[in-house]
Amino acid sequence: MIEKLAENLINLKKEFASNYDGSSQIQEFLPLSNSDLFPIDKEELKLLHEFAEKNPIYYNSFETILGGIPCIVYEGDINKYWLNSIQHNSSHAPFSPTWIMSAYIMTLFAKEYGYSQIIDIGSGDGRIAYCGKVIGVESYSIELDNQLTDLQKSLSTNVNFNPYCFDATQFDYSSLNLTIPLFFIGGLAQMGGVELATGVLKKIESEFNLLHNSGWIFAGTVSKKYRADPKNMSGWGSFIENNSLKLMQSVSLPTAWSFKELDETQYIFSKFHSNSNPN
Repeated sequence: MIEKLAENLINLKKEFASNYDGSSQIQEFLPLSNSDLFPIDKEELKLLHEFAEKNPIYYNSFETILGGIPCIVYEGDINKYWLNSIQHNSSHAPFSPTWIMSAYIMTLFAKEYGYSQIIDIGSGDGRIAYCGKVIGVESYSIELDNQLTDLQKSLSTNVNFNPYCFDATQFDYSSLNLTIPLFFIGGLAQMGGVELATGVLKKIESEFNLLHNSGWIFAGTVSKKYRADPKNMSGWGSFIENNSLKLMQSVSLPTAWSFKELDETQYIFSKFHSNSNPN
């Protein structure tokens, strides 16, 4: 069902992108109610809309029909957050969000694979951690930028997804008492993602059980605008091979930065080989 949700979202995104005539910097949609295309729990869908309604990056919304499905389009602007996020010396990737529905689908994958915690690294406005908490998985959000962390805290009153303002490469992950965590790495491999993932991995590699029970999700791309990786995997192949990770699944999902692209963002799900030792 989760793969079908992703496929249905992409199909509606293509219709939306081809017909959208607005001028907002970012735009996305959420279905108004559950349906055959989106058989989503009603309360969970309500909380996804609540995230968008309370989020200051969105300044407008309107109803539309996509693929016969009533939806609400949310239009926004991330300029001030994007500019602030790149001013930090240790920043690895500027803020540019995945779609709320994409974040929700990814957290469903996390739950299906049996992960007990979600750690959203370079979390922006915290939407992945938020969605994780919505579906009942304990979630943590690690964000370097204080302005974005303050935004997260304003959104975590009803759904506490544990926002932390911290450099993820220096954070003490042992303090969270993690058991089977899934780390989401924000940023394409070619835009600082590898450096961020390497820093986090090095931070937890001394804790053998935590490291080898962990899963990793990376944002990848097949766009020719970015340097290809010799091992492929949407830019993450060399990192995955060099660190004894194993590809579990790849799923395409819409993001703010792929809205005008023919290809969606590729999310790479991976985990450690059994009895492997990362470099």
